[in-house]
Amino acid sequence: MAIIITLSISVLLLYLFFILPTQWLKIEKITHPIGINKRILQISDLHVDRLRISAKRIQNIIASAKPDYIFLTGDYTYKEHYLPRVGYYLKAISDSGIPVYAVLGNHDYELPRLKNLLDLFHVYGIQVLRNENVVLDDFQLIGIDDDCSHHSRIRPSFRGIENNKPIVIMTHDPNVVLKINHPYHYLMAGHLHGKQLNVPFFFALKPKGPLSVKGIYKGLHNNQDGTFYISKGIGQAGVNARFMVRSEITIHDL
Repeated sequence: MAIIITLSISVLLLYLFFILPTQWLKIEKITHPIGINKRILQISDLHVDRLRISAKRIQNIIASAKPDYIFLTGDYTYKEHYLPRVGYYLKAISDSGIPVYAVLGNHDYELPRLKNLLDLFHVYGIQVLRNENVVLDDFQLIGIDDDCSHHSRIRPSFRGIENNKPIVIMTHDPNVVLKINHPYHYLMAGHLHGKQLNVPFFFALKPKGPLSVKGIYKGLHNNQDGTFYISKGIGQAGVNARFMVRSEITIHDL
């Protein structure tokens, strides 16, 4: 009997500490006025192969938040056979009727046929920005491709950008902020998962670029070019667990 109780307690603790944080979704609300009076809902790092948040729950959050735009900041899947599941989530998000923009992440570039993922975005009316920009009603939106897989290109991303409207950037790997060298008003990224496993020396064991070395791996920060936010992401990479780090959807009031 003692063995059964010990095993039961162990299983419960494993669930509470490692599985529950992947399901106990946190809605982070960031207010950083830049003069556009827009609400942007950011979903980063879906990783549908290891995602424990349902599409219906995401739909409910979108309906409750009533954003003006939805930004998807990379890492949908790295396996071809999960593409139908990516499509399922993209449809759920696009069914909101809210304009959706996306960038790619490093895991997406591991797909043997990236075109199949890009075709899904096209089917659901989601524009993928790959080192390019679009001019929206109140601001200019730049999508910089993933930096850690060496696909970011700063100069073409800013081509045609003027100073008459605020500049908002979406990207996957936040380390690109160290290379931009151009003023911007706000940048949203993901990739670092807020550590995912909040243990000492995590980024020494799993290097994730110079920002993480400086202790910058989540939340709101500033540098000489502008303000940037790093989401903890909604899904998991590697082991399908989180420790002391909840999954996240972010609402940005700008």
